[in-house]
Amino acid sequence: MGRGYIVEGAVEGYLSKLCEQQAGPVTGLLIGQSANQRDFVVMATRTPQREESTAAAGNSLDKEWFTEHARQVSRMLPGGLSVVGVFIITDTDAKDTLTSLRQLVFAAENLISSERLWSPADDDVTECVTLHVNPKTRKTVCRSFDVRDPKSMAKPADWKYQSDVCSSWITMSCCLNVDMLVPLPDNKTSTESMDKCLKEELRAWAQQIESGVCLIDGKKLPEDTELTSGQKRNVRQTYTTQLLISPEEQRLTDVVQRCGGSVSVRGAIHSRIYLHSYKPKAKLAEKLLKRDVVSTVATRVQMVLEELQASEEESKGSSRDKQQTVSLPRRVFCPVKVSGPVCVCVYQFSDEGLSEVTDRLKEMLDMDAAEQDLDTRQEITAEVIESGAASDATEPAVENVKVQEPQRNNYIGVAMATAAALLATAASMLYLNDV
Repeated sequence: MGRGYIVEGAVEGYLSKLCEQQAGPVTGLLIGQSANQRDFVVMATRTPQREESTAAAGNSLDKEWFTEHARQVSRMLPGGLSVVGVFIITDTDAKDTLTSLRQLVFAAENLISSERLWSPADDDVTECVTLHVNPKTRKTVCRSFDVRDPKSMAKPADWKYQSDVCSSWITMSCCLNVDMLVPLPDNKTSTESMDKCLKEELRAWAQQIESGVCLIDGKKLPEDTELTSGQKRNVRQTYTTQLLISPEEQRLTDVVQRCGGSVSVRGAIHSRIYLHSYKPKAKLAEKLLKRDVVSTVATRVQMVLEELQASEEESKGSSRDKQQTVSLPRRVFCPVKVSGPVCVCVYQFSDEGLSEVTDRLKEMLDMDAAEQDLDTRQEITAEVIESGAASDATEPAVENVKVQEPQRNNYIGVAMATAAALLATAASMLYLNDV
């Protein structure tokens, strides 16, 4: 017996709509959550039309365009959600499309996994689903592949629609302070060298996160604790979590070294995960939360580096400022149009408006979201305060961020107030310094 996929009823409606509109093969991604006992699909999104595509391309699939879309969508998914498979809508026989679907699902997984900084676990589900839909008969053929095995053969899988799949899913959130200082090689301050050094530092930081202690509602729960134990059925649950991270031990050789500059990543981020309600364990929740923390920081840093690299190529030959402060994009959440708490997220740069956020949701996820649907409360955009003082580069990050005092609590003591203000802003900054 193959894997079983429980699919949100709205996905059936979405695929039917694409069947009515399609003129030629339509490909797309299936988004959901994989578990040991069962898999869930909560939404589907078609591959955007490529502007430069021509009729000469015929019915051939653009694998490069498809996988890049998969990478961008993967960045928009909070903890607990991932690209679990691919679909194709075509009147070509299912047997004839199986090879193409296999290529797409492996290519997408390879590109997405190349950006992950966390280590895979032995209990990770590595099977992904492929779905063929005939637009005329509406017949579906579902197969799964083990993407960990390059020689994996197609296995039959069960595809079953159900309403309110995630209506009682668990929501967990966490706010974490980030403070990283990354030295750059001597006399090498190009974006390429920054990218390499930042990835190395982020990997080391990811290991710290993985070894951290996770408190759920202030308690360290045993790994096999069922989070839904003692709770009423179909009742939405939310948990607040904390990650306690031990400071990294520094060797003497790490303290003093010659460098050509540095990159500092400072601020606070909001992490959130969604967890299925079929007897989820504390171990799974902790794993997903830590992975989301690592992924959201790494994604933002990578997005800024891509922007810097693009601007660097445009202004070749011009000198760069010795000190540069860049606001990392903030995380904005948008609910999926299904019954339940599940949201996707978008990263909004400081110079972007909410209309650009909704445009990105439409382009990447084919979601018609209004600006009032967006949850912008979790993170506040950091504001760079201009200053001519040379010593500003060494001041705490809170000095370079517009601080808003917490509304619900009154803190006593300067140190506590400063820390609380920094967490309340939930904004991140990236500093670039040349020596």
